[in-house]
Amino acid sequence: MARAWDPSGAGVLRLPSGRLIRGRGLRRPTLDVAPPDFGLYLLGRPPVPMGWEQRWIRWPDFWLPTDKRAARNAFGEAWRRAGWERVEIACGGGRGRTGTALACIAVLDGVSADEAVDFVREHYDARAVETPWQRRYVARFPSEGR
Repeated sequence: MARAWDPSGAGVLRLPSGRLIRGRGLRRPTLDVAPPDFGLYLLGRPPVPMGWEQRWIRWPDFWLPTDKRAARNAFGEAWRRAGWERVEIACGGGRGRTGTALACIAVLDGVSADEAVDFVREHYDARAVETPWQRRYVARFPSEGR
């Protein structure tokens, strides 16, 4: 049986395929009772261990991942695992880096790269994907990191 987030839970994004992924800011406490099975953390330095499987992508605040190929692979892993596990994507505030990653994962799920930022802003957070270079990264995502 697949383990999934409550679709009405805080920060939960439903992708067109039906997969659910939670985005959040690490500076904000979670109110959920269920922890993720897997977390992808987008930070300038490694996160503290959290008691579940996690992967870290070096990604300075307001910028882009330092290793685009590793980021692309991590987004693919998060998308695949969201088919049967509770997956969370998080950065410090939960908007810029997290929104950018969620938009890239939406592209992997079939949303066009030109529409992915709008999709995430409509279904996750209206202020997601904060900088022009983050928006360009999503628009170019199908070819980034190859």
